[in-house]
Amino acid sequence: MEKITIIGGGSWGTAIAQLFANNGHEVLIYVRDEELKKNINELNLNTRYFPEIKLSERIRATDYLEEAAVYGNILVLAVPTHVNRGILKDIKDKTRKDQIIVSTAKGMEEETFLRNSQIIKEYLDNPIVVLSGPSHAEEVMRGLPTTVVAAARDKEVAQLIQKLMMSSKFRVYTNPDVIGVEIGGAIKNIIAIAAGISDGLGYGDNTKAALITRGLYEMSKIGVAMGGKMLTFAGLSGMGDLVVTCTSAYSRNRNFGVKIGKGLTLTEALKEIGQTVEGVRSTKAFYKWYQKGNFDFEIPITSQIYKVLFEEKDPLQAVDDLMLRCPKQEIEEVVTEENW
Repeated sequence: MEKITIIGGGSWGTAIAQLFANNGHEVLIYVRDEELKKNINELNLNTRYFPEIKLSERIRATDYLEEAAVYGNILVLAVPTHVNRGILKDIKDKTRKDQIIVSTAKGMEEETFLRNSQIIKEYLDNPIVVLSGPSHAEEVMRGLPTTVVAAARDKEVAQLIQKLMMSSKFRVYTNPDVIGVEIGGAIKNIIAIAAGISDGLGYGDNTKAALITRGLYEMSKIGVAMGGKMLTFAGLSGMGDLVVTCTSAYSRNRNFGVKIGKGLTLTEALKEIGQTVEGVRSTKAFYKWYQKGNFDFEIPITSQIYKVLFEEKDPLQAVDDLMLRCPKQEIEEVVTEENW
């Protein structure tokens, strides 16, 4: 049995808490809302996200961050990317060196272009594991079979998280490519917005399949340029998360895109979703990162989504511009002067 801290009582933080608790571990969730804390402790319910699903009795909640920071041997950061830095500033003098930090956010910081594990390293000198993959919290809470990847530079640390979380309903693989896993998890949200816009415009399966396929290629180009391994993007944090986020009714990024495709503004769509849409900030971050570089590849989907969201470009025109780009080879690496 381990003691586990979950910082963040949202849908994914709650699902991770339930996973650990169902495996026999004691879990403390940090939430900011006193009423939510009370409901978890007295009713075993997260009334905000899963009002009909009983939480394990091994889960309790606190609204005192310092208590949460020192409690667990495993400390899971289950807050959005833009919130991470503030949390880390508050806990940096309270954590212990032997605690393992598990990062679950899927994004890149807008101002610095840092991945979440890099942000964590600015404040904590602890082992870090990145948890990613196709894992909607709603399905995890219902006990539907789910598979994710735990990425860490230290093999033993990754394997420990794998061991602590594995069950008949939740399978965990390990991967040493932290960069690739993080980049895949961030960029899939941008492509999911594009897929949602396509749905909102009334386009069909052909269009979505093209977006997913070309989105995967764009993701891998960016990921490799940032130091990731190409094959990682064929895995759970790449193709796996991309497919589920582009197609699922649970996907906030896709649902946000649908609203944009139907004519809502950025502000209106975010208000209707009512939760963090990581892909919006990721679009801005990766677009600006690309503009500051000198790369031999293009990021057409990310570029068009940026223009739709932040420059008020008509989504229909964005689709036309994607379709009417100059002719290209499908996969440039396949074609060389020697073989074609």
